[in-house]
Amino acid sequence: MQRSELEHILAAAAQVVKSDVFVVIGSQAILGTFEDPPESLLQSMEADIYVPDAPEKSDLIDGVFGDGSNFHLAFGFYAHGVGPETAKPPLGWQDRLVRLEIPPRPGSTVSATALCLEMHDLVLSKCYACRERDWDYARDTMRAGLVDRDTLLRRLPTMPLDAERERLIRQMLMGM
Repeated sequence: MQRSELEHILAAAAQVVKSDVFVVIGSQAILGTFEDPPESLLQSMEADIYVPDAPEKSDLIDGVFGDGSNFHLAFGFYAHGVGPETAKPPLGWQDRLVRLEIPPRPGSTVSATALCLEMHDLVLSKCYACRERDWDYARDTMRAGLVDRDTLLRRLPTMPLDAERERLIRQMLMGM
């Protein structure tokens, strides 16, 4: 997914769900910080989003813009309506959200704002999931110099983790 595609989803969602602020928590949150990140970090064709003051609108987002929707079939990318509980970033993540202003699409007056996970919070949230693709994502961000290992390790203890998972994530980060 490219930034223009994320902007397209959010501008369209703003019109349909009648909300203009969205939190972006999945891998495509990188597009809030970097307009043109490395291609290896743009493999997902889905944007995980929710409306912060109305997370119940995630069902509507899924129905209109989700996997297999007419939107997805027409454009090749889609939105996954999630909830605030989906990501497990470190404590204080809300204060570090990266703001991306999205102008109205041609023929529209509706704009939107994306609040995207900050890169270190995004990577740690991916590490929490402990899936191979998430480790690859974390590794690629480190190789590209987009995150700092010391910052990741400093924030790690503030995550909602048991001791075993924290040890595993620390070990993986140290090996990258």
